[in-house]
Amino acid sequence: MTESGLPDEVKAMIGTMTEPIIMEVERGAIRRYADAVDDQNPLFRDAGYAKNTKYGEVICPPGFFGWPIKGNPLESMMGTIMPAMIKAGLFRILDGGVDQEFYLPIRAGDVLTSYGRVADIRQREGKSGKMLLVTLEMTYLNQDGDLMSKARATIISR
Repeated sequence: MTESGLPDEVKAMIGTMTEPIIMEVERGAIRRYADAVDDQNPLFRDAGYAKNTKYGEVICPPGFFGWPIKGNPLESMMGTIMPAMIKAGLFRILDGGVDQEFYLPIRAGDVLTSYGRVADIRQREGKSGKMLLVTLEMTYLNQDGDLMSKARATIISR
């Protein structure tokens, strides 16, 4: 155990990076996602409409980043931290939510590269005992290296 009370194998995960995940943003996938979440905004559906806007192309609804062509972002992040957590006896996992920041619109035709990082791990005392709060950070860059989005997810484990 470290001075913070975190198991050494868990504390060592802070700063760990995942392999890059590559995602292609395809116009048809944007439309299918918009259909799935019942978003009728023509910016997500109609190329003719979108062409005449400041975006010049169909854009993604917030939270959609295309489909991975190499890797799976969630599996990659969880695969990075889960072995250490299981070894430390932390088997129960709860999604604590995601905060998303958007910097630029993601357009049809973009190719995104995403990197995941274990940003922080803190131990807290709850009503039912000790728990860990794991903060995972995902960064999304487009094919030109522009920062498109950052996501910070919290995983609660006990």
